[in-house]
Amino acid sequence: MNPEYSPFTPGQPVPMEFFVGRKSEIERLHSLVRASCNGKFRICFVTGERGIGKSSLVSFVRYLSEREDGVAGAHIFLGGVDSLHEMVRRIFDRLLKDSIDKPWHQKLRDFFGKHVKQIGLFGITVELELAGSDLESLTNNFAPSLRGMLAGIRPARKALLLILDDINGLAGSAAFANWLKSFVDEVATSSDGLAVCLVVVGLEERRRQLIELQQSLARVFELLEIKPWSEEETASFFLQTFKKANVEVSSEALQTMVKFSGGLPVLAHEIGDAVWRVAAGGVIRPEEALKGMLEAADVIGHKLLEPQILQAIRSQRYRSILRKLAAQHPRHSFRRADLLKALSAEEKKVCDNFLTRIRKLGAIVPDQEGGPGSYRFSNQLHALYFHIEAQRARGQRPS
Repeated sequence: MNPEYSPFTPGQPVPMEFFVGRKSEIERLHSLVRASCNGKFRICFVTGERGIGKSSLVSFVRYLSEREDGVAGAHIFLGGVDSLHEMVRRIFDRLLKDSIDKPWHQKLRDFFGKHVKQIGLFGITVELELAGSDLESLTNNFAPSLRGMLAGIRPARKALLLILDDINGLAGSAAFANWLKSFVDEVATSSDGLAVCLVVVGLEERRRQLIELQQSLARVFELLEIKPWSEEETASFFLQTFKKANVEVSSEALQTMVKFSGGLPVLAHEIGDAVWRVAAGGVIRPEEALKGMLEAADVIGHKLLEPQILQAIRSQRYRSILRKLAAQHPRHSFRRADLLKALSAEEKKVCDNFLTRIRKLGAIVPDQEGGPGSYRFSNQLHALYFHIEAQRARGQRPS
């Protein structure tokens, strides 16, 4: 079928009409936003595996809150940002940009005054132009600045929802951790309150990094963990998405796609898109699902995993060990002793170096529940791809 008409969106946040599951998570996060509408400051850390749909979920809650609760929201992606000043600049710049078609945009422009600059071919968008001293002031007076902004856009908007996403560059910063704690303390001790819900999005290790730098943050965050889809939710996603394009899915084909998605939306979108491209008619057949799944594995490997891991493991013996490991333990934990039984004499000599190497790369982590010498893949995305790659390398059909 024509790739241009694929209903799947690999590599992008899930469109609202294709959002599946997560009812309890949505309700919990939405309740925090509603509390901010009553003047109660809330801060939440949304965590989960790579590709689990964290960004999609918070975007969906932002959409609900703006539509139903009179909230002004901003989703700030902080990839590459490692300074407080740049983070604060992006927050206010995104609030300004996202309001450009809203009735309260002029009030925000008035708030920033001469610092608003018209840009673009016809001056149809805006940008904040802030000097170092301005950024220093906004950073040090973040809570009062937000209060001033809210005062300007009321009653059109009751509260602010600020989503700080992709915090990799900031999670290891003591300055960020301490600033965050000071901001929370300032709001907590103020008699004015603050109608803001601050949502931080990141991997669990990023949250732990922040807590190591500032232990008080452990009790500050409301923690919301996003877990993989259930098989029923994954099946519903495929059925609903294909149905939008008037395409049906045979039960066997559906079973194949559900099994290899592993409950990860990022993988489900890649598989669905690949199956769409190889399908010939209005019903997805089992052989098309299998072919599409194999093509998706190539895409996933080249796009997500090879740059992180496979390019760093050039030794053929290391790659052979990885294939044997994934083939035997596609999802579960494994013990070093059991792995050694499957290796050749030459592979056994480098097994410990291999385990050390892929631990540093983040492919596996110690499994505390399994005891000494036990490991597990750090997330299902790694496990599923390496399992597929192992079987393909041996000339087998994935199973």
